[in-house]
Amino acid sequence: MDPIATRFRRVAGTFSERVAAVDGAGWERPSPCEGWVARDVVRHLVSWVPGFLGAGAGLDLPPGPDVDTDPAGAWEHLRTQLQAILDDPERSAGTFTNEHTGEHRVDEAIDQFVLGDVLVHTWDLARATGQDETLDADEVHRMLVGIEPMGDALAKSGHYGLPVTLEAGAGEQARLLAATGRRP
Repeated sequence: MDPIATRFRRVAGTFSERVAAVDGAGWERPSPCEGWVARDVVRHLVSWVPGFLGAGAGLDLPPGPDVDTDPAGAWEHLRTQLQAILDDPERSAGTFTNEHTGEHRVDEAIDQFVLGDVLVHTWDLARATGQDETLDADEVHRMLVGIEPMGDALAKSGHYGLPVTLEAGAGEQARLLAATGRRP
């Protein structure tokens, strides 16, 4: 398996491509996430990740551009900071502690809690803005193996919708999206 830094670079790079392709009016198009527009997908990532990692690992992730005026700049600012942490052996090996998730290495926390969020929100942004919805197949498989057995527990966390029932034989990407409450 590729190192976390390489995997994050690949997944975040695809999200960056989707962000860069959104035109001005596209930011206001409805997202698959109820009550959100495309801009809110970026807002979600740039608002929760710095506080989550900052509180759990003492990482200072200063805010970048405002999502309302520069969503692409806001995302790239966060992506660059996270990639720098993952590319730095000392910082990535630091300790992340959270009362709900326990103790992890910083790179493992980014892998477990951030990378999958970026992956799934890549689909949300692509769906909202009419772009290619194809996700990284290796990451889809990896995430699906971890969450599919959880069933309704994901929805009970408050972070996902209820799982969506699919036709037999649905592919892994569709199953992952359905497991997170999305209708592929």
